[in-house]
Amino acid sequence: MARPDKAAAVAELTDQFRDSNAAVLTEYRGLTVAQLKQLRRALSGNATYAVVKNTLTAIAAKEAGVDGLDAHLAGPSAIAFVTGDPVEAAKGLRDFAKANPALVIKGGVLEGRTLTAAEVTKLADLESREVLLAKAAGVFKASLFQAAYLFTAPTAQAVRTIDALREKTQGSAPAEDAA
Repeated sequence: MARPDKAAAVAELTDQFRDSNAAVLTEYRGLTVAQLKQLRRALSGNATYAVVKNTLTAIAAKEAGVDGLDAHLAGPSAIAFVTGDPVEAAKGLRDFAKANPALVIKGGVLEGRTLTAAEVTKLADLESREVLLAKAAGVFKASLFQAAYLFTAPTAQAVRTIDALREKTQGSAPAEDAA
């Protein structure tokens, strides 16, 4: 029979897996307590970072319906449970790992799909959600401007043609009066 404290830990991890948008599994071997505090502060807006026991995490992931993490659950593990923007959290972890090589990104889960360490790095290379939305809005605005131009172009060309004909007829009218 499971001990109550372990059952509570599994239940808490299961809830965190279910409530988060993504989870990134890391190895923290060699980091000091101060460095872990610094990492937690860096991720505080988008994620929570917790040191976990591998066996309890495997059980919680299975209960939450998350597959594929078992292969990464070896050695000292910690998980960043992402509740905000997954791209920002991945960037925070990548940047911290660059400054502190002891932090190793093992893999993760995004919307039920298992990610490798390379895919987490690719996720970190994406631009933020706000930048992508601004670019999409710019594309839509350009398309609307182009459509408006196409609708007004025939009218504008007709006006220029009428003006040219008017100038031509007005220019030839004084010549007829002189004859």
